[in-house]
Amino acid sequence: MPLITEPYTAQRERWPGSGRHILAQHDERTVVVYQAYNPSIGRFAAEQRFFGGEFRLGRMSWIKTNFLWMMYRCGWASKPDQETVLAVWLRREAFESLLPQAVHSKHVPEVYGSQKQWQEQLARSDVRLQWDPDHSPSGGPLERRAIQLGLQGETLRLYSREWLVDIEDITPFVREQREHVREDRLDLLYTPRETVLWPAEEATAQRLGLTRPPC
Repeated sequence: MPLITEPYTAQRERWPGSGRHILAQHDERTVVVYQAYNPSIGRFAAEQRFFGGEFRLGRMSWIKTNFLWMMYRCGWASKPDQETVLAVWLRREAFESLLPQAVHSKHVPEVYGSQKQWQEQLARSDVRLQWDPDHSPSGGPLERRAIQLGLQGETLRLYSREWLVDIEDITPFVREQREHVREDRLDLLYTPRETVLWPAEEATAQRLGLTRPPC
């Protein structure tokens, strides 16, 4: 399932400039998330179409829906143990099921009430939620916030095999686009097509603190 890509400069004009948004490549059936691993784990996943081999189910694994946030995190596939970038197609209903389970990594009183209540929910959930500054292609922080979800336990097991539709090693694409960034030729830069994903349940959107995009 090849990624749909578009010129970065065209997408930049469409994307919200601030607020909390789930920017993703998605349709009614799937949502694409990104991860970066060492070549051994990445190669196994891309070839076998599931996570295994040296992949460890005993630790938390973070997924990101926003390509440029992933590029900031992995240094455009240049950081140690993040040299292989994967695009992972998840079943849409599986991704949506993660969102109401997600518990913020930091206490948010308006969502959880007391710190004790937050800690209790944190202990019961397999899904962590973080909002981080999104980044430009060159790595500069933006006002817009990008989501990342940490998975562990039974949820990570389901993600690693049962929820997968496809996995693609997109490292060659990443390296090709990295050269445009290094040369400051953003007019030549292509990125995966991403639009705002709004959860099916309004209560979930409120819990996540999402910013409703302008009509």
